[in-house]
Amino acid sequence: MKKIITSLFLFLLLLKIEAQQEVQMADEMNSNGKIYVVVAVMITILIGITLYLVRIDRKISKLEKNK
Repeated sequence: MKKIITSLFLFLLLLKIEAQQEVQMADEMNSNGKIYVVVAVMITILIGITLYLVRIDRKISKLEKNK
C-alpha cells in the first residue's frame, strides 16, 4: 500500500513539473474553457487506476495470507 501511495505522489509531482512549462495549446484550451474537461477526464482516469491497483493489492494480500 505504501508503494502505491509513493508511486502516486511521484506521478503527481511529475505532472506538476510538466504543468509549469508554458504550452500554447493549454492556453488556447483555457481560453475556450475546455481545460476543465481535460482536467476532469485526467482525474477520473487517475482515480480509476488507483482504485484498480488498491483492489488488486487487497486480492493479492488475501491470497498470500491463505497460503
